[in-house]
Amino acid sequence: MQRFALIGAGFIGSVHAANLAANLHVDFRLVYDVDQDRAQTLAAAHGARAATSLDEVFDPSAIDAVFIASSTDTHAQHLRRAAEAGLAVLCEKPIDLDLEHARETAAYASERAIPVMMDFNRRFDSDYAELKRIVDAGEIGKVELIQLSSRGPAMPPLSYIATSGGQMRDQAVHFFDLARWLTGLDPVEVFATGSALAEPRLEEYGDVDTSAVTLRLPGGALVQIDCARRTGYGYDERIEIMGSTGMAEARRHRTGAVSRYQAGRVIDDGLHPGWFERVQPTYAAALAHFVAALDKCALGDGALIEGALITPSLEDGLKAQAIAEAAMASLRSGRTETINYEPVLVPSALHGSA
Repeated sequence: MQRFALIGAGFIGSVHAANLAANLHVDFRLVYDVDQDRAQTLAAAHGARAATSLDEVFDPSAIDAVFIASSTDTHAQHLRRAAEAGLAVLCEKPIDLDLEHARETAAYASERAIPVMMDFNRRFDSDYAELKRIVDAGEIGKVELIQLSSRGPAMPPLSYIATSGGQMRDQAVHFFDLARWLTGLDPVEVFATGSALAEPRLEEYGDVDTSAVTLRLPGGALVQIDCARRTGYGYDERIEIMGSTGMAEARRHRTGAVSRYQAGRVIDDGLHPGWFERVQPTYAAALAHFVAALDKCALGDGALIEGALITPSLEDGLKAQAIAEAAMASLRSGRTETINYEPVLVPSALHGSA
């Protein structure tokens, strides 16, 4: 069993804690949070113990892997310390809001060849996995146009917006990663435009709540992503991929599949009230993938044996963030921007890339 410590006892930390406790291949040992009372409460709820210091968390004699789910501004320092201790890491995105600092930290971890997985959990959505299978099998021909929608039900608090990095880095970045993963290609250009419609005060942060982004892939295929922070009708997410010979779609998820037929109208079940209800199963699936890969590690030298590739990797995280940075630049400039992926990490035996 993999001995895990969790850093972060907020909302997303509580989600990960429940999944760690439920995974039969995990020995969930420690929870650390700067708020000791919160850490104690979460640990007690799942049979773990609250760590009183980070020294306990980064102790390789007691811990095999660290799940970093703390505030964004602490991800890089925790990843670096885990690398120094030789511990495996499952990390919430992003590595750091500053791309150069993220690259430096990722390089530091990569040099030490620790297993690291970025928690781009939507890759583990069963519908999206089927879309990828269809594309990879050539069932719709050569990909020519992809449409993705990410429309949240309500504006998050301005206090969250202030530290989130903005819609491109916080919300759209998941779909930048999905575009790379589904196609196996790195977009070369991006054009982004947006407005602050639901919350005009976002302009004070240089941010938007409603946006449309176009990515150009090598060869000319296009990806269109629309994002909204507030819908008024529930959480709305879908992907459509048009190829040269067909089309595949992962439709909107409704709360049920019952239709009510009445005179002159049909009433269908609506959408999930929030993003979490829609994507909740993907968090456990992502953790299971990470743990299964660690279970396949060869004993003694830390190398991974065949079939234990860990993705999404550090490089995947950096590339999605590079797209987000170019999209932010496009929002400001009003022009199409070239995406700069340099420097690119050299994949080790521990890491795969889309």
